[in-house]
Order: sequence, then C-alpha cells, then structure tokens
Amino acid sequence: MSAEIQVPAGAPAHAASARFETWLWIAQRASAVVLALCVLVHLVTIIYAVRHGLTGAAILGRTRGNTAALAFYALYVLAIAVHAPIGLRTLCQEWLGWRAASLNWLIGALALALFVFGLRAGWAVFLG
Repeated sequence: MSAEIQVPAGAPAHAASARFETWLWIAQRASAVVLALCVLVHLVTIIYAVRHGLTGAAILGRTRGNTAALAFYALYVLAIAVHAPIGLRTLCQEWLGWRAASLNWLIGALALALFVFGLRAGWAVFLG
C-alpha cells in the first residue's frame, strides 16, 4: 500500500489541490516536531553555557570545525525553512484571501532564502 494520496484520472483540479494541501500539512507538522527537539537542545545548550561561564569566543571555539554542530544547525535551518513559510502561506490565505499561484512562488522563494541564508550562517560558525 502506497503512502501517496491517489487522485483518479479525470478528477477535478481541486483533488490535486487537496493532495498538495495535505502534504503541506504533513510537512508543517513534521517540521514542528523537529523544531521542538532542536529548540530543546538549543535551550539546554544555552543553560549549560551560562552555568559554566562560557564566553561567546569559547562557544565559537567549540563549534569551529565541529561537524556534529554543523549537522545539527543544518537540520534546525531545514526545519525552519519548511515550517515558517507554510505557516505564513496559511496566514496569507486566511487573513488576506490571497490564493493565487503568486503566493506559492513567493513562499517558495522565502523558503529557499531562509534555507540558503541559514546554512550560510551555520557555515560561517563552522569555519570560525
């Protein structure tokens, strides 16, 4: 049995739209779970750093060249780049009534920008 939602041939366009909306709903919920875990790890790390008197320089020294930290940050950024634009898309649809294809293009561009700029920041920390 396939996990994909099947739309019969000749089905109305709204059936394909419903499938797309379902996948967006799943993606936002899955990214919320990843974000919750990442935020928890991030907060625990902050508390640890503060309680042990670590400075910004000491923290950067620990993250420089640390592939585990880079992988964590990349996962965090990916979850943000998925979750936030989908939520913003929903707000634009519900509050502004914006349902044109241009909204999907704008949200796609926003997701890409969040991902690229977020990874760029993570890479800069990794390089130190």
